[in-house]
Order: sequence, then structure tokens, then C-alpha cells
Amino acid sequence: MTVWPKSLLTLGTNVLTAQTAARLRRRRAAIGAQRVAFETLNRRLATTSFWREAGIEPGAGYEKFRTRVVLRRHEHLAPAIERMQRGETNVLWPGRCVFFAATSGTSTGVARLLPVTAEMLTHFRGASGDALLYYTARVGHAGVFRGRHLYLGNSTALRPLASGSPEQAYATELDGILALNFSRSAERHLCEPGTAIAEMPEGPAKYDAIATRVATRDISLAAATPSSGLHFARAMQERIAVGKNRLPHLQGLWPNFECFVHSGLSIAPWQEELRRFFGPTIKFHEVYSACEGFVAAQDSESSAGLRLMADRGIFFEFLPMADFDEGRLAQLGPKAVPLADVKIGVGYAVLVTTPGGLARYLLGDVVRFVSLEPPRLVHVGRTDLLLGSFGERVLEKDLTDALLAVCQRHNWSIVNFHVSPHAPAPFGGQPRRQHEWWIELRPGTVRTPVGPAMALEIDAELHRLNADYAARRKGSRLDAPTVRLVMPGIFEHWQRYSRRWGGKSKVPRCRTDRLVAEELLQMTNFAPD
Repeated sequence: MTVWPKSLLTLGTNVLTAQTAARLRRRRAAIGAQRVAFETLNRRLATTSFWREAGIEPGAGYEKFRTRVVLRRHEHLAPAIERMQRGETNVLWPGRCVFFAATSGTSTGVARLLPVTAEMLTHFRGASGDALLYYTARVGHAGVFRGRHLYLGNSTALRPLASGSPEQAYATELDGILALNFSRSAERHLCEPGTAIAEMPEGPAKYDAIATRVATRDISLAAATPSSGLHFARAMQERIAVGKNRLPHLQGLWPNFECFVHSGLSIAPWQEELRRFFGPTIKFHEVYSACEGFVAAQDSESSAGLRLMADRGIFFEFLPMADFDEGRLAQLGPKAVPLADVKIGVGYAVLVTTPGGLARYLLGDVVRFVSLEPPRLVHVGRTDLLLGSFGERVLEKDLTDALLAVCQRHNWSIVNFHVSPHAPAPFGGQPRRQHEWWIELRPGTVRTPVGPAMALEIDAELHRLNADYAARRKGSRLDAPTVRLVMPGIFEHWQRYSRRWGGKSKVPRCRTDRLVAEELLQMTNFAPD
């Protein structure tokens, strides 16, 4: 295979940048792209054993699809996915599937396997390339391709599955499956940290190995979750701080370092700290992807939301959260709407139909559209990670925005946080109904925070941000929150304890139960109420 010189790669990306900018300016293209995606997927899914029985017919229109095919979660497809792992063909998608991607398990704590077919790999390659070109188009040049791109994620090592088939099936995180499909040119000219290091398990040893390798490389882009980016930045800071020539940030080491691509959690709580580590002119570029598919990417300022990737082979539907009921998924199919019928400001649960064999699959994410032309959205939480035990329906974005507003007023830096429902019963009194906040702040603030004062300010912010919360607080159906400020390192300790440290693993911002809160209680010196 020919390996092209770096100059030709940069020239080619300049051409692609101009083409992408022109494509992004086209009006009303997303609706047509979604129509094509539906027709293509419906035709392929109708040839499989599972989806034929589920009511998908070749040539059937969307209305029949919407009324006949029920919404599904992973547990509804798990038996079919296990058949695919054993080598059975034409189950959820035509042909045989060799690779299976492990999800992060944010909601349940348990990773699930999803099929990654050849067509799904094509989707991920195309969508991830588009996401990067969205960045070059919005900044107006392809300079980010002059240097190397550092991908920080989970281990890329493949794990053989006990498939019972002569042809072995493999599982890994999605990072690993995508790494197998990098071209030789990309590996030589763009990708870091190299195959051997990428296969290492997550942990300090891996970050040290990456830091050693890339210290002398010309890095122009890094991609990671915000928490992984911070772990890496600290490892690099320790390395470049050695000796007389101390560098203040990574742009002092890598003059061409211009972009940090992030996904997973909202970057807002960590953005300023990341900028201090990376450098004053670093640009942040957000993508919204999951093992089920690439959903959206930033094509403008971050305040404008993320642009739905409607033209990369996935068909999207949106179920209004006002209609969402976990116990009635089988009856909610007709309530979902296609992209053409969404409205600005409404909370929607995302459904995807994909070339990985998923149809009307509940992604578990909640979004709100902030623009229809072009379609742009913001991620506001998870369908099963919200505060609603007392009827308040508070989403992750509300919690993050409230805490961030309080911390910005006082110049406090957030490390991590979690919120749970709490209903302690004081001796001889009525049970309280409140939110319990577990917050870890970065040490070294000018003004030392205290829990009760933070609770008052958080309460006021949530009154402003969430009408349901305000109504329940006013009606005495919800008491004032309580805040527990924890020692540095508690949340990292919790992640290691629960085997959820590093890569795409993240601390759930909230839960309807007290699973995380009770585990945190065991690790701290707080006495239970």
C-alpha cells in the first residue's frame, strides 16, 4: 500500500475541508438524508430472521414501521446478539458479525456487547472523519493535520469470545475495533500512541507510557473524555516539569497543538482547568458518539449545540419525554417522531435504527433541539439517570448547570459530583425528601466552601433552571438539598473500587436510587442520617 507524504495528506484535507464547508451550508438536506437512511435500513433489516418476525417488511413505509415495530432496549436483543456471537448469520443484520463493542455501562455499571458489522464500521469511519472535518470547516483551515493525533481511550486489545463457532468472534471497546481499521497512512502520519501502548489496560502505567512516547512528537490534536484528558495532562505536566526549562502548558511543548476533541460528559466543569494544562489558545471540539452509532458533532460555537449527523446511514427517531414510560415501551412506538417532526425545546429520548442490526433502539440519552435548520441539539441527560423520586424530573444538565453557576461565582473548580434522592427519617419526626449532593472540589481555593452555604446556592439555581423542581420545593413536596463535600480523590477511588476508572467510564451525575451514594458513604467519614 502506498504511504502518502504528509504534505499531500494536508493538501487533501484542505480540499475536503472546503467540500465539507459547502455541504454544511446546504439547506434542508437532513430530512432527505434521513428518508434515504430509513429506506436503505428497512430493506436490509427485512431480510433478517429477527426483524422479519418483529414486523419489518421490505418496501414498507415509515408509518407501518412506526406502528408495528416496538421500541427495544439491549435486554430485548441480548438473546439475538448471543446467537450472532456463536456465529449464526442473518440474525439482526445480513451476514455474519465478527466484532462486538462493549458499552461503557454508565447507567447499569455493567458493560453490554453490541454487534459491529462491516457496514457499522463504514459508518463510524465516515462519521468520525466528518466530525473532524466539521472542526476544520468551522476554523477555516486544515492545520490540525500538520501534526499527529493522540487518541486516549480504553484498551484496544481484542478479547476472544467463547462463540462455539469455527470462526472466532471478538469483543473490545469501540476504540479497539476502530483502531484495527486505521489505514497504514493514518497509522504512520497521524495516529498516536501506537498499537502496543493502545492495547495496555487503563491506568497510570498507560498514561506514563503515552507521555514518554509523545513527549518528542508533534501533537496537534488530542481526543478523550474530559476526565481522561485531565489524567493525561497531569502525567505530561510531571514529565515536562523536570529540569530547569519548566514549560507552563502543553502548547509550550507542542507549538502546533490546537484542538482537544471531547465526548462523554459535559466539558464545562473541567474546561478552564484543561485550558491551563493544554494552553491558552487550545480549541475544544465536541462530538456525541456511542457504541450504537455516531449521533452529532460540533459545527459551530459550542453554545449553538451539536449538528445531528443525519447523512451517515443511521435513522433517528425521538420520543417526547412527556410520553416516556419505562414500563410501557411496547406501547410507545407510535409516539416517537422522525426528524421532520421534532420541535425546539422539547426533551426527547433518542431512538436509533442502525446498520449494526438495531431497530428503534432506545439509546438511553435525552436531548433537546436548539435549531431545526440545520438540526442541532444538546445532550441533557439519560432516561434512567435522572432525579424523579419525588416527582421533580431533574435532568443531568440541570444539575451540572446549577453546580457550575455556583462554582464559577466563587472560583471553585469541580473534580466530580453525584446527586441521589435522600429520605432520612429523623428520630420522632417526619421523613425528609431531599437531594443529597456529593461534591469533590479541587484543593487550593481562595475561599473555603462549606456544604450548607453551597446547598443554599444550588437550591436557588435549580429553582431558576427547572420548573418542576421549583414547584415541588414551593409546595413542600421536596425539602432543601444537602451537600457533602468529600476529600480529594474520593471519586477516583470509587471508580477504581467499582472498576469504572479511565477511558470512557464516568461517574453517573445522578441516579433514582442510592447505589452510588451508599458506596460513597462507605468510603468517607460521613455518618449516615
